[in-house]
Amino acid sequence: MDAKDILGLPKNSFPHHEKKSRPPKESQRKPDGISREVYALTGGLAPLMPAIEASQLKKKSPPLEKITWQWLPFTSSARKDNLQLYHWVRVVNGVPPTGDYSFAKYNKSIDVIKYTDEEYDKYLADPMWTKEETDQLFDLCERFDLRFILIADRFPSSRTVEELKDRYYSVSRAILIARAPSSGDVATHPIVKEPYNVSQEMERKRALSMVLSQTRQQERRDEEVLVQAKRIAEKRLPPKVAQESQLVASNAGAEATERAVPGETLSPSNAQLPSMIVPSTVSDNASTLASLRMLRVYLRTYALEQMVQAANSSAGLRTIKRVEQTLQDLGVNLKPRVPTKAVCAEHLELRKEILTWLNLQKQVQYKEAEGSSFRDGSYGETPGTPKHLHRGGDQDRTFVPDSMNFGVERVGKKDQKRKAPGAPSANKRPRKLKASDL
Repeated sequence: MDAKDILGLPKNSFPHHEKKSRPPKESQRKPDGISREVYALTGGLAPLMPAIEASQLKKKSPPLEKITWQWLPFTSSARKDNLQLYHWVRVVNGVPPTGDYSFAKYNKSIDVIKYTDEEYDKYLADPMWTKEETDQLFDLCERFDLRFILIADRFPSSRTVEELKDRYYSVSRAILIARAPSSGDVATHPIVKEPYNVSQEMERKRALSMVLSQTRQQERRDEEVLVQAKRIAEKRLPPKVAQESQLVASNAGAEATERAVPGETLSPSNAQLPSMIVPSTVSDNASTLASLRMLRVYLRTYALEQMVQAANSSAGLRTIKRVEQTLQDLGVNLKPRVPTKAVCAEHLELRKEILTWLNLQKQVQYKEAEGSSFRDGSYGETPGTPKHLHRGGDQDRTFVPDSMNFGVERVGKKDQKRKAPGAPSANKRPRKLKASDL
C-alpha cells in the first residue's frame, strides 16, 4: 500500500513523459598525416594556409639507415711506402667509405730545390763548404722541413744554425737566378727579394738575449733613461715642428676671431693678431713620436691616429669638422684603406695643407673685416666703441652733481643713529610712571 491507495487515486493519474533520446554523435575519424594534438586543436578544420603539401602526407618515410663500425684497412697518400694500417670505420648500409685517408690533407711538405753536379760546379762551389756537406744539408732540409734547430742537431759536422741557414738560402738563391731566363722573372721571389743576412740575424739574437737576461733593476734603469730622453726630445723641437706650432697658433687665433660676438666691429683694439691671442705652446708631435718609439711595436694606423690627434689638439672643433668635410668633398677617406708608410705621410701632409688653407681663409676674412671697420668709422675714435646717441634736449643741458644732497642725507642719517640712549624720541609718547618709579 502506498499514498495513492490511501487517497484513492489511480496509479496512472499523471501523464507519463518519456525522455527524448539524444541523437548519436557522428564519430569523425582522424585523417592520416596529422598528429592527435594538432587535430584536437584545430577540430578537423583545414588551416587557411597549407603547412605541408598533400603529396608529402602520402609519401612514405625513408627506411632507417643501418650503421655499423668495422675494422678495415687503409692506406695514406702522405706515405710513400704504401704502408697498410687498420682503423675503425663507420659503414652505412654495408657500404664502406672510399677515397684517401681523411688526415692525409694535413701533410704539408716544402719543395726543396734540387741541383745537379754541373750546376754545383758552375754556380755553387764554395771553399768553406764541400759538396758532401751541401748534399747532407739539403737532404736534412727536405727531411725535417727546414727546421734548422733539428738540422743543426743532426748535422755531422759542427755548424751553427746561422751557417746552415746561410748556406741553404745562398744555394737556393743562386739556383733560382741561374735557371731563370731573366732576372726580372724571379725578382719577386721571397728568397731572391729578401736575401738572408747572417750578421743581422746574429745581432738580433744577441740583442734578444741581452733583453731577456736583464734584471729588474736594469729594466727600471732603462725606463728612467727613456723618460729622460722623452723630456729632452720635447725640449729640443726641430724647426719643422716649430713651424707647425706657429701654424696651429695662427689657426687658433683666427678661430678666436671667428667666435667673436656677432655685430661687434673688429678693430686692432679688440681683435689682436693671432700670434698675440694664442700663447706659444709646445707642439705635441715630438712627444707623440717619442711615445711611439717607447712602444717598440705598434700599428701604423695607431700611429696615424695619434699624429692626427696631435695636429688637431690645438685646433677648435669647428676647424676639425671643416677639415673632415673638405676631405670628404675631395673624395678622400678619413682613414686610409691601405695605411702604408707613404700613404700615411701623404695623408698627414694633405691634412696640414687643408689646415693651412682654412687658416689663410680666416686671415683674409679678418683683414677684410678690419678694413671695413676703418672705412665705416672715423679715424679719431675707436671703431669698436659704440656711437652715443645725442638727444636735442641734452646738448645745452648742464650737468649738476648730486653729491651735496647725497652727502646731507647721509649726515642726517648718521646724526639720527648717534642719538643719546637716554634722549626721548620725537615720534614716541612719554612713558607712564609706575609706582616703582616714585
